[in-house]
Amino acid sequence: MAVHAHPDDESSKGAATTARYAAEGHRVLVVTLTGGELGDILNPAMDLPEVHGRIAEVRRDEMAKAAEILGVEHTWLGYHDSGLPSGDPLPPLPEGCFALEPLEGPTERLVRVIREFRPHVMTTYDENGGYPHPDHIRCHAVSVAADAADTDFRRFPDAGEPWSVAKLYYNHGFLRRRMQMLQDEFAKHGRKGPFDKWLEHWDPEIDIFEGRVTTRVECSEYFSQRDDALRAHATQIDPHGDFFTAPIEWQQRLWPTEEFELARSRVPVTLPETDLFAGIQP
Repeated sequence: MAVHAHPDDESSKGAATTARYAAEGHRVLVVTLTGGELGDILNPAMDLPEVHGRIAEVRRDEMAKAAEILGVEHTWLGYHDSGLPSGDPLPPLPEGCFALEPLEGPTERLVRVIREFRPHVMTTYDENGGYPHPDHIRCHAVSVAADAADTDFRRFPDAGEPWSVAKLYYNHGFLRRRMQMLQDEFAKHGRKGPFDKWLEHWDPEIDIFEGRVTTRVECSEYFSQRDDALRAHATQIDPHGDFFTAPIEWQQRLWPTEEFELARSRVPVTLPETDLFAGIQP
């Protein structure tokens, strides 16, 4: 089970891994906590009045296409996007949004999904949310709270029979070393890479996310599937943007894995790992 804040997150964070496990015969469920209603339209070709007027419906359609491409099942938790506030000082979050929901409500809803689907592995975000979007940070809090409650028959007794998720992971896909490696490859080919604007402000001696990685899943065969799923979110990604600049062949050769942090395990493990299901009995 992969728990994400918005539609499109599942296609940019751990998507090749979920596609691999689905292809290998595992049931994989993506849970999207919000509808992404307040997301900006980042693809100029989709910046149209008819899209703005029905963004919630458009994003639901995009999510359905992405799930089909990845080969995964999908469900919505049903909360409203909080938006990414900007300004100084930051404006208040909109009333009724996910980030302002008391923790108990979304935790119970996610526990209900866990107890129904009965996953062995769950992935989500770390306490920083991957980046400081209020919905991502709340996604972490809800996921961790649901993981703690799912085995306890006293918590949410109407949400189904208790279930123990064997392993909980955090996604760690935004790594400086990977970005630098691809940037260097552009230079080797006499081309200007797209990652300068990130790398120039990122101390090469400090990559807190890389230091937290415990698990690297080889999934390069599914990179094209990942990219196709991301393109399905046509309002959220420019198909001519930086994300798709590095050739798939370079990525497969230089960095054929996706990275995770084992946050909690109820089964014996040996680190580092190459499989999210390591240690889980079939």
